[in-house]
Amino acid sequence: MRHTRARAWAELVAAARRTVTDGLVVGTTGNVSVRIGDTVLVTPSGVPYDRLGPEDVTGVDLSGRQVLGSLVPTSELPMHLAVYRATGARAVVHTHAVHATAVSTLVDELPPVHYMAAALGGPVRVAPYAPYGTDELAEYVLHALRDRSGCLLRNHGTLTHGTTLDQAYDRTAQLEWMCRLWLTASSVPGLTPTLLTREQVAEVGERLRGYGQPG
Repeated sequence: MRHTRARAWAELVAAARRTVTDGLVVGTTGNVSVRIGDTVLVTPSGVPYDRLGPEDVTGVDLSGRQVLGSLVPTSELPMHLAVYRATGARAVVHTHAVHATAVSTLVDELPPVHYMAAALGGPVRVAPYAPYGTDELAEYVLHALRDRSGCLLRNHGTLTHGTTLDQAYDRTAQLEWMCRLWLTASSVPGLTPTLLTREQVAEVGERLRGYGQPG
């Protein structure tokens, strides 16, 4: 278990650093977590990711009680724990990606401009605004995530989850790309983007079930 936890922490720190490198967050904004059994490893609050090392492992149980480390967990802990308690998620990625955050201020649902919306379970909803770190925000996020693996947070950012950290991160990147695509297409004067129907997105969802390499 100790070896598994150490490996998971190293992967978490690498993913958190990647959010900065990929321009999905600025500074210490955003947060990443991974569930190992009944323990959730999570980025600490206000610590630059490039300063995190093996000795900085930070973990809580599903009630939020700190069980690993001395650094204070991210302020968005209630949101992460709500997702773990309500879904089969094993990893959660939260960012302040620019294009996705911009879209969150414009619509209640990301228009289905590309079929990869199916990779997130269907049209991506926008959770209503609530102050960061609150139970209210966590509740809004759970509603937006119903039958979905990702959502936008009004005037705030994104949240995605997956069965692995790589999957959660890939979904975050895909969501940001779709938001950028819609903003780009909808900015052309005199033209309106062609959107897919829910049936077309659902069809792709079925096709994606068999996508990739066996196993």
